[in-house]
Amino acid sequence: MNTTNNKAYLLQLLKSRGDILSVLKVGDLVTGAVLEGGANKIVVDLGKHGTGIIYRGEIQNARELVKNLKIGDPVHAKVVETDNSEGVVELSLTEAGRQKAWAGIKEIQDKDEVIKFVPKSFNKGGLIGELHGIQAFLPISQLGTANYPKVSTDDRTQIAAALEKLVGKEIEAKIIDVNPRTNKLIVSERAATEISLKELAKNYSVGQIIEGVVSGVADFGAFVKFTDNPEVEGLIHVSELDYKVVDNPKEIINVDDVVKAKIIDIKDGKISLSLKALKEDPWQSLAIKYKAGAVVKGSAYAYHPFGAIINLDKEIQGQIHVSEFGGVEEMKKEIVLGKEYKFTIESVNLEEKRINLKFKPAA
Repeated sequence: MNTTNNKAYLLQLLKSRGDILSVLKVGDLVTGAVLEGGANKIVVDLGKHGTGIIYRGEIQNARELVKNLKIGDPVHAKVVETDNSEGVVELSLTEAGRQKAWAGIKEIQDKDEVIKFVPKSFNKGGLIGELHGIQAFLPISQLGTANYPKVSTDDRTQIAAALEKLVGKEIEAKIIDVNPRTNKLIVSERAATEISLKELAKNYSVGQIIEGVVSGVADFGAFVKFTDNPEVEGLIHVSELDYKVVDNPKEIINVDDVVKAKIIDIKDGKISLSLKALKEDPWQSLAIKYKAGAVVKGSAYAYHPFGAIINLDKEIQGQIHVSEFGGVEEMKKEIVLGKEYKFTIESVNLEEKRINLKFKPAA
């Protein structure tokens, strides 16, 4: 056979038997059969790839995987070295398990499946658990409405207590971020509940008045579970509790209070409620009581970046700008929270519901 024919023959052989050039690479997953077992090493038949060895260290790290292995049993492993000092393929069971676990996790994400996530611990950012032996993290921001901490966002102790209650509790979640290279696995309860919440929210409409029980109070507002369906929960933002500025929602509403509220918005399954919408607007009759130039008494209610909020009566507040005093610290020296002072009404804006005041020092 001449050279030309030899080349043609080899080319044809390679096309028909591509596995001849199949070469193992570090990181490849392989399957073989146990030839020899022991505490120090396990010998594996890798077929056309020769012989593989699982050494003592790997055996100890994968005790549960190898304790019941018998001669002839199949073994799934990852290639650590293709040709070690003994001339064999060095294998890892634990690495193969991790790689297989990540592949399974990615498949779950691709199918958009709901998983059962059971937190084993928590930190300041959220809940920590496992999925297929891989550490998973559920951030606070990805908790569903029912499990979201209904406490002050500035109080770490309260947040920690709320998260601790969720440890060991089964939570339905979805995988939202997978990165094996950085060992990043993020899950979300919110993503798993969005569809059901959207469906439940379809039973309600903007403008509807509902009855509910306050399930939590935080600095940004209050959560209310609907009486007719406790699975549905709405949020009353602090700005919708009353017509006046509310510094602490617990001045208006508390856990277990039964309230009526108006639905003012429904978006992506989230229902926004208002107590204020069911109250008579005190500003409608304000023009008779408060006029520019009048001297009034009021007590300092709260400091704000622009100045101070002054309670003029139970329903109406005015505001005084920090520039009246030259600075924040000077203002706090002149006006003490809870104390009553005299003020001059500088202007009244009914449309913006705002009364501007000037400080009237004691004579």
